[in-house]
Amino acid sequence: MGVSRQQAVKNRQSIISAAEKLFRERGVDAVGLTELTKAAGFTQGGFYNHFKSKDALVVAVIDKAMEEGASRLVEAIEQSKAMGADPITRQINWYLSPDHRGNIDSGCPVSSFSGDVRRLNAEARKSYAEGVATNLECLTNLLHGANKRERRRKAISVLGQLVGTLMLSRALVDADPDLADEVLKDGRRQLLLDLAED
Repeated sequence: MGVSRQQAVKNRQSIISAAEKLFRERGVDAVGLTELTKAAGFTQGGFYNHFKSKDALVVAVIDKAMEEGASRLVEAIEQSKAMGADPITRQINWYLSPDHRGNIDSGCPVSSFSGDVRRLNAEARKSYAEGVATNLECLTNLLHGANKRERRRKAISVLGQLVGTLMLSRALVDADPDLADEVLKDGRRQLLLDLAED
């Protein structure tokens, strides 16, 4: 007896979710198909009912992660506005927090996948780039400046500082937690000071 269309969709989503968790934790190249299918509760044959290759799965994972990340950013901006809080300040404080640093499984995909992206196939790299562009557009609309080009330059700088600071702090946290905290705290403080001076 075959699987219903609804069950097939759920099975596909289960594989994507399991893969995303593993890819975020260990990197795309470090996760083999056997481990991936086992984590998702499928056989390799079951996997191939949904994806023609691991590369096809990677594209689906990046698509999902970037779309959800952009949606969360838009939602956070709307929440900030509803609260009467400055969306950019609130976003910086969240992004460069110990909680977000520790939340690799479902934190910002721009930072989570940045180390892997250059080694992925063209379609996955394109999806990642589109997600980054969406983030930049959101930040551009939040920042002050004489014109859109100036605001976009600031957005690129802010996103680069956010991602770089978070990644550096994550890289240090196991070996030197105090230094990791200092990077996070001072990176956040400096970014907020720089924006306050504009």
